[in-house]
Amino acid sequence: MAFLEIEGLSAYYGKARALHNVDITVEKGEIVAIIGANGAGKSTLLDSIIGLTSIRGDVRLDGDSLTGLASSAIVERGVGYAPERFNLFPYMSVLDNLMVGAYTARHDTERNLELVFDLFPRLAERRNQETYTQSGGERQMVSLGRALMTNPSLILVDEPTIGLAPKVCLDIAAALNRLNQENGLTILITEQNANFAMSLASHLHILETGEVRMSGSAEELGANPELKKAYFGNTHGP
Repeated sequence: MAFLEIEGLSAYYGKARALHNVDITVEKGEIVAIIGANGAGKSTLLDSIIGLTSIRGDVRLDGDSLTGLASSAIVERGVGYAPERFNLFPYMSVLDNLMVGAYTARHDTERNLELVFDLFPRLAERRNQETYTQSGGERQMVSLGRALMTNPSLILVDEPTIGLAPKVCLDIAAALNRLNQENGLTILITEQNANFAMSLASHLHILETGEVRMSGSAEELGANPELKKAYFGNTHGP
């Protein structure tokens, strides 16, 4: 039994189907990446796991179904979400935005805040800064930090490198690797930047028009000539 099991998942916005019978598994302590172009359904997949869409199929975490639960209940079960849209409160400080994520883990607030500031020292330095004044990279750090404040065992990270400079992408990659290796966090990320995803994930899934077209290890997919041309290009780094 995998830690996260997505089985026969179809997602809908009204009558329009955005995902088609998606099957994905993530083992405990693993980093898995969903790769696809803009509009492929990557964000919809993460939204569906966290309970923000109407779905058919099932999503299970550690054997327990999350299907039909409110998003707040899914967060309480141990799922953190750092959306690509950030969804930060722009006129609130970094610290106040982080504290919004602490409501499901009030007893661990101090420990989790220490983890976030250790992971992203820039946020500690700018804890009183309003987030609308920050760079895209700093806002991405706040988004990740807020997800970590929920005390998750699984974190969903949507497009962590979109619009960011290469140096900031490397910082985000280092933070995710550290969370995985030092803290044992299971991570599911979505990415258009296939090189970034391949540098992190043990397994990759190619999502096209709401369907998983191909799955495999980073080595397997990176060696596929057609996929390499279509998605990976230069495979020397993020």
